[in-house]
Amino acid sequence: MNKRPMETIMGVVVLVVAAFFLYFAYKVSDLQVVKGYEVTARFLKVGGLNVGSDVRINGIKVGTVISQKLDNENYDAEIVMSIAPDVKLPKDSVAAIVGDGLIGDKFIKIEPGHDKELLKNGDVITNVKDFKTIEDMVGEIIFMVTDSGEKTDEK
Repeated sequence: MNKRPMETIMGVVVLVVAAFFLYFAYKVSDLQVVKGYEVTARFLKVGGLNVGSDVRINGIKVGTVISQKLDNENYDAEIVMSIAPDVKLPKDSVAAIVGDGLIGDKFIKIEPGHDKELLKNGDVITNVKDFKTIEDMVGEIIFMVTDSGEKTDEK
């Protein structure tokens, strides 16, 4: 009988420590959704970008992708992002979908512009760069190599 209260107390201590580590891991891993003003960008292809993906400027998380849908009129992918309220983006900023390495997660990279007018809640980022797949990049390289080869043969 004396063992059971001690086992119960140790079990509770283990659960409290596990909960602390889960909370700590959540805070450190930067998984929180950034709440702020919403901006939209339209892309031809998103290449595996998901709701919850990061929005970064110079590698620093400043926002979160909060929704994505297909525009039924022109079939563009419409991405809605929440940007931290302390980050003020110029209207001529550029949004690009990029990846962390070859097989890493996709995120939106924002390149701030120089316009005096700033994006507000509900605005649309018009300067976008679509996601380039590995196949697209290999095709461009092959085209460049074969195109330059033809020019040297003509001379």
